[in-house]
Amino acid sequence: MTPKQLIKKIEKLPVRAPHTEALEKLLLKKPHWYANQKEHWLGWLREYESPGYYGRMRFDRDAEFAYHHCGCPPMLLWLGETSGIDTKLVKKARAAATKMDGTFSSKCGVIREAISWGSVEERLRYF
Repeated sequence: MTPKQLIKKIEKLPVRAPHTEALEKLLLKKPHWYANQKEHWLGWLREYESPGYYGRMRFDRDAEFAYHHCGCPPMLLWLGETSGIDTKLVKKARAAATKMDGTFSSKCGVIREAISWGSVEERLRYF
């Protein structure tokens, strides 16, 4: 799946995600340039095939690469939650990220351990 294809899938997903919103309250300070994690994903991916905010040098990355390089725990959790990943896994991922001391990168790692790209990609096939 390309970033453009992922954008088309994300556009069909709901904005609200209660487990993600609970994690946001714990981890994020406002204001942000985005109003919700759906907008966060869309804004980030729309720049993915250009240097964008991060000065990217390569524009041939796929959606899996983007998933593995996302550095915002609520952003990752939102994609799993709204794509239809089993609620038990979403809760497990949220709990692991909440309990873990450390960086956002390490919190993203424990979310990806519970919610793999393969499982998200499989669920996105239905959108």
